Amino acid sequence: MLHYQPKVDLHSSKVIGVEALIRWQHPEKGLMYPDSFLPTMNQEAKLMLSLSRWVITEAITQLSAWKAQNLDLVMSINISSHDLNDSEFEAFLNQTIMQSPNVTPDNIELEILESTALEDSLDARDLILAAQTEGMQVALDDFGTGYSSLRYLKDLPVDTIKIDKSFVIDMLNSEASLTIIKASMGLAAAFHCDVIAEGVETIDHGEVLLQLGCHHAQGYIIAKPMPAKDVPNWVSNYRGFEVWQNAKTTLVTP
Repeated sequence: MLHYQPKVDLHSSKVIGVEALIRWQHPEKGLMYPDSFLPTMNQEAKLMLSLSRWVITEAITQLSAWKAQNLDLVMSINISSHDLNDSEFEAFLNQTIMQSPNVTPDNIELEILESTALEDSLDARDLILAAQTEGMQVALDDFGTGYSSLRYLKDLPVDTIKIDKSFVIDMLNSEASLTIIKASMGLAAAFHCDVIAEGVETIDHGEVLLQLGCHHAQGYIIAKPMPAKDVPNWVSNYRGFEVWQNAKTTLVTP
């Protein structure tokens, strides 16, 4: 099944989108998170490709249902290395979008892990350019965890970089993590990218990010991933935090 984690503008409290995250409702073990089953599945290319196509179909179908309820969100979908190497992936993605007349490519954001993008940089670049030509957005996920970020960032024309949650969670207690976030913000501005921070778990995390000029975020203090049926009510009731709305902040525009 898919759960969906909201992404928000910390300062305006606007809900800007959701990320589709896979879960497995195991008959004996209960709800299982991807770390417990995806690494094993990832060894089987055909299985992962089938799973990826199911995720894309499910996420776009759900987005279409929300839009029919006048809930307009950007749907972020994670892309694996198997997708990058699949010659039919782009056609499948475009066909699936076309099957939902009220969904347009600009409603879709593809998220590619930095490590995956670096390993398959040529395939990643081709997919990024093709997706952007169609009107989709592309984000580089877990930014800062790869060994060659600077070397390859100039060759991967992504729209957004996602600062890895490990740095965000530690930023209040680690000068090194805070420095990496500041550097990531600078890189995003230099390469004309938007930036979003994941792993925002406290009000203080959000306040510091706003002081640095990072407005977009997701994390447990905002919302945990939730079933699709809970999203419309959550969006209607989300008000953010007054301290974020009143924070002294700058807006770093790409």
